[in-house]
Amino acid sequence: MNPRKIISKFSQREARVALIGLGYVGLPLCIALAKVGYEVIAIDRDPFKVTSINKGISYLKDVDSETLKALVDSGKIKGSDSYEAITTSDAVIVCVPTPLGDQENPDLSCVLSAMKEIARFIHPGLLISLESTTYPGTSRELILPLFSQIGLEVGEDYFLCFSPERIDPGNKDWHTSNIPKVIGGMTENCLKIGCAFYSSFLKVIVPVSSIETAEMVKILENSFRAVNIAFVNEMLIACETLSLDIWEIIEAAGTKPFGFMKFYPGPGVGGHCIPVDPLYFTWKLRQRNQDSQFISLSHSMNKMMPKYWVARANQKLIEQGKTLRESKILLLGVAYKKDVSDIRESPALNVVDDLTRIGVDTRYYDPFVPSFIHQNRQFASEIDQNEALLEADLAMILTNHSAFDQIDFSLYNCIVINTRGREIKNRN
Repeated sequence: MNPRKIISKFSQREARVALIGLGYVGLPLCIALAKVGYEVIAIDRDPFKVTSINKGISYLKDVDSETLKALVDSGKIKGSDSYEAITTSDAVIVCVPTPLGDQENPDLSCVLSAMKEIARFIHPGLLISLESTTYPGTSRELILPLFSQIGLEVGEDYFLCFSPERIDPGNKDWHTSNIPKVIGGMTENCLKIGCAFYSSFLKVIVPVSSIETAEMVKILENSFRAVNIAFVNEMLIACETLSLDIWEIIEAAGTKPFGFMKFYPGPGVGGHCIPVDPLYFTWKLRQRNQDSQFISLSHSMNKMMPKYWVARANQKLIEQGKTLRESKILLLGVAYKKDVSDIRESPALNVVDDLTRIGVDTRYYDPFVPSFIHQNRQFASEIDQNEALLEADLAMILTNHSAFDQIDFSLYNCIVINTRGREIKNRN
């Protein structure tokens, strides 16, 4: 297949793109592609997502329904539950989940399932780009053999790339279109064609020397964050022991114009990336009889933070002559980060587990998460924030939603534990 012909098709935006996986990564990518003129077939096995897209209704806060509907009505985006559209597509992007298994090992079942479907409909000249975060070596060791066994030569018959997603839900300044895009190719031709594709709708492209390098970039980014968050969590506990205010110390240290980057303590780490990606890497290292002490230690530190805050709450209640089991606990926020509805890997869920395990009357209020299912149990948010605070013996802020900044805790008698900021004074 002539690479020049394929590159020309991308530069003219005359190509058709199939996108597999319509979550926080996939749907914004659909919008970015369609906005510059691409026809996008948005594929997902979830009928709710497919139906919503075809009606022009967004199920993500970061994607505006009006924008989506305009692109759907113009024929630029079409939702589908069938992979057959790959037959007439020039590029296919895979943005499916890569969670952890029961033993904290990589679960690549969604990736491999998508790739097997692509193999059924692959044709000469097809660009395949995986964006799902994984360990270095996945593309070469697991994906390449799927296509090689059907007699296709990478870089000639088809083109295989890896381009790690970098989406940050809720971030209004950095989004799909302006975040620099790292890309690695299995061969030189793969990289050329991958860069031509991504540069046709994104502002900054960062090509790297190999597909393994691209896979490792995302691992490094999120391991860096996990390690630094764990460090500042440890500093929080140390400063508490020394009766020092970690928040004042961080702000003061942040005035240094070089050599310091602010990280903040909290109830742990959440979301699909930071708690998961480093463990993909440590799993890969263990296959080579090696380990990463920093990553392993930071994982342990971050994982124990929910228990630390529950113990802190227990101590505060004891000081008031109460016990956890006899108290009503209100959790403020269960989403993993500020002003989003995503609860994946949220440390709040671990707090819920620890409290319910010992029989504590535990309730929550989150304006972004009206309900959720965890451990086969249905949870529903309190409807009235004020009433919930009036009834609570202790309120624990687990997510720093903007709405919580407006609460005047001096109006309530409950003890307040703030896992996301300085201690809050109230009537107690």
